[in-house]
Amino acid sequence: MPMHKHAKPNFRNLFIKPFWMTLKTALRTFPIIGKRFSNNYHNKKAIMLDADSMNRVKGSKMNKVGKQEYSADRESSTLVPSIWRPVTIMYPYERLEDMEPWLFVPGNYNGRIGVIWETCTACKLCVKICPNDCLHMTTELRVDVLDSAEGENSGYGGELEVGGYAAVEIEGIADEHSERDPITAHDAPVDEFRFAEVIDLSGDSATVRWNDSGMEEVMEQSDLLVADDQIVSGRIDMGRCMFCGLCMEACSFTSFFMTNEYDGMSGFTRQDLWFDASRTRVLVNEHQEAVDAELAHRAKREKEKREKAAARAAKKAEA
Repeated sequence: MPMHKHAKPNFRNLFIKPFWMTLKTALRTFPIIGKRFSNNYHNKKAIMLDADSMNRVKGSKMNKVGKQEYSADRESSTLVPSIWRPVTIMYPYERLEDMEPWLFVPGNYNGRIGVIWETCTACKLCVKICPNDCLHMTTELRVDVLDSAEGENSGYGGELEVGGYAAVEIEGIADEHSERDPITAHDAPVDEFRFAEVIDLSGDSATVRWNDSGMEEVMEQSDLLVADDQIVSGRIDMGRCMFCGLCMEACSFTSFFMTNEYDGMSGFTRQDLWFDASRTRVLVNEHQEAVDAELAHRAKREKEKREKAAARAAKKAEA
């Protein structure tokens, strides 16, 4: 995964910034001048309790947490409402990369598993090599990376068929994905396609039924992308994962990555640790080089396949 510029091992990040952070931490302990070194982050009140937490503790007479105040460098209790001094970052309400980006996790940190599902071929080498049996393959309705290819690799995807599926790109999602930072993004990427079943094909138009609304609509075939409900997908049991990275090393198609993300890999039940394809997905634009290499390989293979089919048809016609 890409490395944050403040996580690179240079003189600034290894010496200057740690020294400055230590000095600021010491200066923040002084009541009068401490706020001058808060950097618009410290001494701000933070909402630490959600609705479920408030309901859970509302009957407690010993610890009235709802009346306590919290901030990035404040520790409170019932007896002492506020003690101004630096304390541990209050995760998950506050995160290290939001507070001090140069102290974020390094680029070689093995965090959450990330997969470019569009280039996965279900060879299951990752499943076979996983010592903890974390990976489970399935299929999903999605647009194939070869079907939506542009440039020299375009034209080698599938075609619209009656009874098949089509998709259109949701407006604005591509721009949102281009601005998404995979280092600090803690949520699954937003789906960029809207899917529909192809009911009829007539000339240059197609009649489709949208999966999300059930409404039928007539559209130009040029505005539709081919979709397939047999695109590889899967689920990963992060509760069993030991972050060894063997799945990444075994993948022959550069589809598996160990991301820098540490957030969101905990839960109150084992079911919360099952990550579906949307949660483990790495966007194509986040690893464009790896996707382009796989795309060129698939386009070349499809081109050779079509040339052989054309040669067989010509030979049969001559006979």
